Amino acid sequence: MLEKALTGTKKYYGWMTALLAVIGVGFACYLWQFQFGLGITGMSRDVSWGFYIAQFTFLVGVAASAVMVVLPYYLHNYKAFGRITILGEFLAVASVTMCILFIFVDLGQPIRVVNVLLHPTPNSILFWDMIVLNGYLLLNIVIGWKVLEAERNNVAPAGWLKPFIYLSIPWAVSIHTVTAYLYCGLPGRGFWLTAILAPRFLSSAFAAGPALLILLCMIVRKLTKFDPGKEQIQSLAKVVAYAISVNVFFFLCEVFVVFYSNIPEHVDHLKYLFVGLHGHGVLVPWMWASMILMVVAIILLVNPVTRKSEIVLPVACVCVFIGTWIDKGLGLISGGFVPNPLHHVNEYVPTLPEVLIALGIWAIGFLVLTALFKIAVTIKEEVAGLA
Repeated sequence: MLEKALTGTKKYYGWMTALLAVIGVGFACYLWQFQFGLGITGMSRDVSWGFYIAQFTFLVGVAASAVMVVLPYYLHNYKAFGRITILGEFLAVASVTMCILFIFVDLGQPIRVVNVLLHPTPNSILFWDMIVLNGYLLLNIVIGWKVLEAERNNVAPAGWLKPFIYLSIPWAVSIHTVTAYLYCGLPGRGFWLTAILAPRFLSSAFAAGPALLILLCMIVRKLTKFDPGKEQIQSLAKVVAYAISVNVFFFLCEVFVVFYSNIPEHVDHLKYLFVGLHGHGVLVPWMWASMILMVVAIILLVNPVTRKSEIVLPVACVCVFIGTWIDKGLGLISGGFVPNPLHHVNEYVPTLPEVLIALGIWAIGFLVLTALFKIAVTIKEEVAGLA
């Protein structure tokens, strides 16, 4: 089936070539970082996790969101999702691939990856994060490929695949839960020291991931002969509506607890993000933009009239995706590190090489995603007799 990713239209080849160009620029910047060190990034003694780990955190959520199509289809027999389940699983594969690459570039010296295997430490959350990420990647590759192969051959999936499908459902929740524990397990960081962090992670994941999947389904419908289905897209839109509403509610719960308790080490982080602290506030406009986008998305998605509109729905999904990306991809990291435990403000801003390396990894993810979607859509077209 891999050969189907090697054939396509001029637009397909043009898109893949553009992605390869971005990857080339990112790789060149990574070679610079490899030679010079992490000094080319905006990270410092106070901010030891930056743009790379922020992208990793966000993309883990996108990967985990595949469960929102897998669970209804396999566990609750919602047959409508059968048309898009493979797309959700392949989105998870591309997302976890990016997650692993972001961790790889954040380590500085890539050989350090081997230390996790050579010196396993089960008492470390990082060790378990490595286990769940690689396990989830393997599960989605095997399940997605074998299910697609069975569909191509017009036979039922092999019986041995079912336990792995059921295992992938709690595994999807575990990858983002373990990621949340990386943060809330650090007692010196008040912004992350909350039991509700894992639920916040999951709610934002179940909003951003399906929102991206809706956009991808609409692109697939426009560019190919395969239609993921209006019912499927609307069902996903309802999931996004509930998830983004819960995400904002959880955030407001945090705001109440922080300001009602009035503990300085907790208050200062939110002040820095939304009004600035000690004259520093580089993220203030970003965070307000995030909140506005998420509120606008809630209004558009909760209202059935706007949610069912093929014009408004993509706008709402873009608002959800960008809003949650700013919240987790920018605010979460800086919000936890700035100010430091001594209440000194040492702001973090990603450098241009850092951003270009991140864009290169995103391009790798979309390259993998495009190839996998090309294979899946081509086979679905053949099965349906549309090719």
